[in-house]
Amino acid sequence: MTDRLAGKTALVTGAAQGIGRAIAARLAADGATVIISDVNAAGGAAAAKAIGGKALALAADVSDEASVKALFKEIEAKTGGVDILVNNASIVPFIAWDDVDLAHWQKIISVNLTGAFLVTRAATDQMRANKKPGRVISISSNTFFAGTPNMAAYVAAKGGVIGLTRALATELGQHNITVNAVTPGLIESDGVKASPHNEAFGFVEMLQAVKGKGQPEHIADVVAFLASDDARWITGQTLNVDAGMVRH
Repeated sequence: MTDRLAGKTALVTGAAQGIGRAIAARLAADGATVIISDVNAAGGAAAAKAIGGKALALAADVSDEASVKALFKEIEAKTGGVDILVNNASIVPFIAWDDVDLAHWQKIISVNLTGAFLVTRAATDQMRANKKPGRVISISSNTFFAGTPNMAAYVAAKGGVIGLTRALATELGQHNITVNAVTPGLIESDGVKASPHNEAFGFVEMLQAVKGKGQPEHIADVVAFLASDDARWITGQTLNVDAGMVRH
């Protein structure tokens, strides 16, 4: 444990399990008050209880504007406002292009891209209103670089997250708010293990420079760095964390 995030409030969306939960645990270990937000209220509460310390669960649907506004009103009341935002909430599909219809497309975009917009809108407004420097870290995906099949809407949404990251870094730098993205490779998370993606580890490992299965903690370590003052001179960047599967 460290105290490098002491006095900071961090919001991690989609943090009831997997990568989000690992990120929340790591930021709490570094001294932050961590808001665990998830549409799964019971899962979020269980994660907060397991992490302990200053972890607090607040349920929200990132794709719903009213829900997001209520979330930030509660964060303001309980902590004074957010200093660190981690956009992690996501739906990871496995569906062939020929089966992608408008309903699927809109569902994936609404959570993975519009959700990131709504939460970042509220967070950066709150940071500036409180005259706080801030960190925005969005979890994208290395599928954007790889063009992974059976994930068209997801890849498009995660590419949009990278575009949003670059644009906001330009606009928010004057307010001392940094905006970066992290692109994980295949990670052995709860969601992946329960999906067809779990069968891809052998193939993916053949492409990696460093062998082994990616773990949620690998991503959490990088997010903790970007959230800290050690990364104060880094913004507008996309950091690929996939053991060298994709080299760009």
